[in-house]
Amino acid sequence: MSLFENTKNTAKLRGLSLQRTAELSGLSKNAIYNWKTIEPSPVSLKAVADVLNVSVDYLLGNTDDMHASKKVATYGDDLKEYFDEHPILKFDGKEIPDAEMKIIKRILEDMDD
Repeated sequence: MSLFENTKNTAKLRGLSLQRTAELSGLSKNAIYNWKTIEPSPVSLKAVADVLNVSVDYLLGNTDDMHASKKVATYGDDLKEYFDEHPILKFDGKEIPDAEMKIIKRILEDMDD
C-alpha cells in the first residue's frame, strides 16, 4: 500500500478523518490528501505518525509493526513526561478536553502534598 493509503487506513482505525488527523498534526486541513502525488516532509510525516501513534516506518510500509520505532515503556516512567510527549489522550474513544486534562494534571501534581 502507498503512504497515503496507510495513513488513511490508520486514521480510520483511530476514528479520525484525514482532515482531523492533519489538523491535529499541525498541517493544513487537506495536506494529507496531497500525499497521493507529493512526498511529505519528514517533519510532517513524523507529526502525523505521532498523532496516529504509529511509527513512520509503519506509514511508509516498511514494517507491519505499528510501533516499531516507539520507545518501550519501562517501570518508573514519569507520567508527567508521558503527558507532555502524548498531548492527545483519549478515554472511552473520546479526546480528553484541555480543561479536563488541566484538572487531571493538577490532581496528580498535588499528590505529594
